[in-house]
Amino acid sequence: MSAAEYAADNPGFVFATAGIHPHDAAGFLPARDIPRLRELLRDTAVAVGECGLDYHYDNSPRESQRVAFSAQIALAAEIKKPLVVHTRDAEDDTRSMIGEARTAGATGVLHCYTGSRALAEFAIDAGWYISFSGIITFKKWTDDDLLRLVPDDRLLVESDSPYLAPVPFRGKRNEPMWVSHTVNKLASVRETDADGLGRLTASNTGRLFGLAFDAPS
Repeated sequence: MSAAEYAADNPGFVFATAGIHPHDAAGFLPARDIPRLRELLRDTAVAVGECGLDYHYDNSPRESQRVAFSAQIALAAEIKKPLVVHTRDAEDDTRSMIGEARTAGATGVLHCYTGSRALAEFAIDAGWYISFSGIITFKKWTDDDLLRLVPDDRLLVESDSPYLAPVPFRGKRNEPMWVSHTVNKLASVRETDADGLGRLTASNTGRLFGLAFDAPS
């Protein structure tokens, strides 16, 4: 069962996105793939993505990644849905693409963010959100200033399941319910209440993706 089919079978509980990951950009064919994405996005998916740029692994040529990303930015602007963006070791080009999205009238979220404060500030200024995963619970995480940088109304958390299980589950298959450990770390760094931060990020999620659901009380 595809993610879109699973979301359709669980309305109001599971929500799908649809996009071309940068690892797969070498096989991107606009005439074939954009109409299919448009159909999925109109029927069940709430955002375009995960798309973006990954110059760390370079599983697809960088030019192919930029072409696929640009096409998905245009699609997001056309159908007025946000982008879920992966960026790794590609900050200059990601900044350029966020500028392209801003011109087109599209926004989104930099997901599982581990980039620089400069890129985060640029994205926030362009109307984007920043999402943090279980990585921020790892011993190697050192940039707590970044966690404090993001304004309350642009802050998201995520599991990135089945990857990046937070401490104390690191190394195991990640489960969405463990996102509470990420929330706890984020709340501690930001010197706020974890329950309140959970409600805040749930509300932000609903606003970004246009979801009608009840945030936890």
